[in-house]
Amino acid sequence: MSQEVVLTDSMHKKIMKNLKFLMLISIFFAINASAQMRPNHEGYFDVRSANSVLVDKTHVLDARLQLFLSDEALNALNSGVALTIELNVEFIRVRRFLPDDKEIELSFQFELEYKPLSQRYIVRDAVNGAQDSYATLFSALNRLGRIQNLFLVNEDELSSNSEYRMRLQALLGTKQYSAPLRMLFFWRSQWDIKSEWYEWQLQR
Repeated sequence: MSQEVVLTDSMHKKIMKNLKFLMLISIFFAINASAQMRPNHEGYFDVRSANSVLVDKTHVLDARLQLFLSDEALNALNSGVALTIELNVEFIRVRRFLPDDKEIELSFQFELEYKPLSQRYIVRDAVNGAQDSYATLFSALNRLGRIQNLFLVNEDELSSNSEYRMRLQALLGTKQYSAPLRMLFFWRSQWDIKSEWYEWQLQR
């Protein structure tokens, strides 16, 4: 006499997590095999310009980025793996007789996802969930490369009568993946895509 197996919520979540990990591993090795058959394109991120302005006692960021995905990242995206574009912002207080002090560090994440059924690229703000849909990868990357009115900090969070340098870097994030997958990416240069730091003087 057969016995019915009842899955608890925790068992179901564990099974789905393992299936997702196995899917990502299979995609990774499929990408690796196809990459052996043609020249590699490593990907390239660059901060072309950046500046911050003070609006109603709030510092906001405008920036222009140039974003090119590597072959491996692009193949992963087209296989259903969401990518994360991460922006790191630093406020560095200038000190006269001591080393400059990195006073504030901020990180912003934007997700890029491809939907095969609709053949649309989705750009999503990981913080507030706001998203837009684009017909082409070029349009989606162009949107990600236009940073406008991004809230940073309130003026009263900064030391009064101090000068600040600011720095911005764009990179392809991998923190959202499982630890074993991050270890694989660690040895793959096509997943280590980041811009040089772009620096400017904070206007107060």
